[in-house]
Amino acid sequence: MSALERQALKASIGGLPPMPPPGLGGPKKRALIRKRDYTPIHWDKYFERMHDVKCGDSDTFRVYECGSSGPVLFFLHGGGFSALSWSLLCSSLSGMVTCRCAAVDLRGHGDSKTSDDQNLSAERLSSDVGNIFKEMYRDDPPPVLLVGHSMGGAIAIHTAFRKLIPSLIGLVVIDVVEGTAMDALSSMHNFLKGRPSVFKSLEQGIEWCVRSGQVRNIESARVSMVGQLKRVETEETATAELEHEFEASSHPQGTSTIIEEEEDESNANKSTSEPQTAEENANSTPTTETKPEFKKPESKDQKEDDHHYTWRIDLGKTSPFWKGWFEGLSNKFLSCDVPKMLLLAGVDRLDKDLTIGQMQGKFQMQVLPQCGHAVHEDSPEKVAEALATFLVRYKVAQPTADFHRVFPAC
Repeated sequence: MSALERQALKASIGGLPPMPPPGLGGPKKRALIRKRDYTPIHWDKYFERMHDVKCGDSDTFRVYECGSSGPVLFFLHGGGFSALSWSLLCSSLSGMVTCRCAAVDLRGHGDSKTSDDQNLSAERLSSDVGNIFKEMYRDDPPPVLLVGHSMGGAIAIHTAFRKLIPSLIGLVVIDVVEGTAMDALSSMHNFLKGRPSVFKSLEQGIEWCVRSGQVRNIESARVSMVGQLKRVETEETATAELEHEFEASSHPQGTSTIIEEEEDESNANKSTSEPQTAEENANSTPTTETKPEFKKPESKDQKEDDHHYTWRIDLGKTSPFWKGWFEGLSNKFLSCDVPKMLLLAGVDRLDKDLTIGQMQGKFQMQVLPQCGHAVHEDSPEKVAEALATFLVRYKVAQPTADFHRVFPAC
């Protein structure tokens, strides 16, 4: 029996039929691959408002918020990231419990502008967090849960340890452990050198973010990667550039109305001076359908220069501060006298001090092994469930009707 006869017999008794050979009606391989969408997403899909908080005479910090009542969850992003990395998490969390979410662009990151963007010491960054909070809530500070990822987790611990937020009710640290972080510092420069220095478009940057594994959730990458880039030629952040495009698309009628009036006036003048022929009437179009065209003046190197983006912050220049972020972090974390949770991508990240502290019940630990370093971006709904459960467990937030508390891990 030939191979074709055996395949036909197998199909006749219930097996799957063989795939037809190429060229005989079988689907092409390329047609089966769905092209991914890497276009950026505007922040307003996840946050309700965005504003700048001025601290002192020369420091301004960008803050994104959602929610209007309940405790405040104050989110601090990791090194090189931005407040937009919390977008999907905040959107999910606000639907599970009654709370307010506030995500801030730290010094030197995102759309925050300070007099010294290069000073990223733990003391300076933690002082910034305290100053931003005081400026936002002044004489009526709400209960606050500090949440930080990586560098932001270290800064959250320093802020809590220095008692810079008097109404602090809890501390959550995502995927940062002193021992693991200190061991990884020696390879950080090699890691940074392996990243592309320039992207030709925002889409290319987002695609790299996903393909490199920095963020495994493509939707999160499409909104958060924008906060990490800036235009090479103008130094304008990609976030600000996308904001201009969003405002222009939201108000398309302003300029066209003026043009329509001008066209109406010109047509009126034309009608009084010279009647139109039948051919001109047939080829003319209503002025309401006329859309203005805005064309940039063409330059010699337009294709090369118009779509170049680079990193908002040069992380390599922050290396003098790396050790200060993480040194002594475990003892500071354990000594904070508020409920604490450590959320990790793997149990192997625990060092000796934290292992002992966890066995003594000094903090709650949650492990999400299917995630990368950006745990809150890779699996925002699971992290939101962990945070919501933490808030409900300590009776500081009310669950919504759709939220069912999950049992804490350990």
